[in-house]
Amino acid sequence: QVQLVESGGGLVQAGGSLRLSCTASGRSFSTSTMGWFRQAPGREREFVARISRSGATIHYADSVKGRFTISRDNANNTLYLQMNSLKLEDTAVYYCNALSPIWSDYRALWSWGQGTQVTVSS
Repeated sequence: QVQLVESGGGLVQAGGSLRLSCTASGRSFSTSTMGWFRQAPGREREFVARISRSGATIHYADSVKGRFTISRDNANNTLYLQMNSLKLEDTAVYYCNALSPIWSDYRALWSWGQGTQVTVSS
């Protein structure tokens, strides 16, 4: 079973930047579409960004488009999320997971990791 470990979260002022990392154990990472999700207090987990196996195709939620950049390093089983121009509403626990290669399917395929907390202050 693949295990996911997210890191890189923290406290940042509005307008600042953070870079999140997600490391996956096992051999399934490089053959999987990967993505980031987030869950704010009192809200359901939501899709943030997705990247294809090769990295050639990327999809963002409208709320982060132009501010966040997803990337991956298949040699090191690592997924990244560069977050710039952070807003108060970006405050959430961020998770990574595999997704279906069908672009309209937003379901996560693996067990969730512990996530990493991102807190944006004014």
